[in-house]
Amino acid sequence: MIDLTIQETAKTPFVNFDSLTGVMSIRGRSIPDSPDEFWLPVLNWFESYMMNPQEKTIFSIDLEYFNITSSKRILFLLYKLNELADKGCDVVVRWNYRKSDEDMYEVGQDYAYMVKVPFEFNVVQEFDLAIA
Repeated sequence: MIDLTIQETAKTPFVNFDSLTGVMSIRGRSIPDSPDEFWLPVLNWFESYMMNPQEKTIFSIDLEYFNITSSKRILFLLYKLNELADKGCDVVVRWNYRKSDEDMYEVGQDYAYMVKVPFEFNVVQEFDLAIA
């Protein structure tokens, strides 16, 4: 299975899903103009991964901001992680947030409440706004 890498833009996050290590990461901002165009390859890749997953899957989310359409796609992926856990796979979500961003922390808490997989909450460095 080929890994999935999507480069970050001003409106879409960096995506790196590695089928050999079982480490998936989404980082940046997710406010795509065409949500289906962006998210469909991500969701399709994950469906394929579920057919032959690693024993351990780590799903790392490090988003500065995301809109409601992205929120729905992220929740869909988290529900898919539930299915992996139900199959006996070891699954963990690493929810990364900035100390100053209480809203993003609370969104992660809400997601953690909605799914069965364990969440690790990690404080990370503030975004460097000069990079935009």
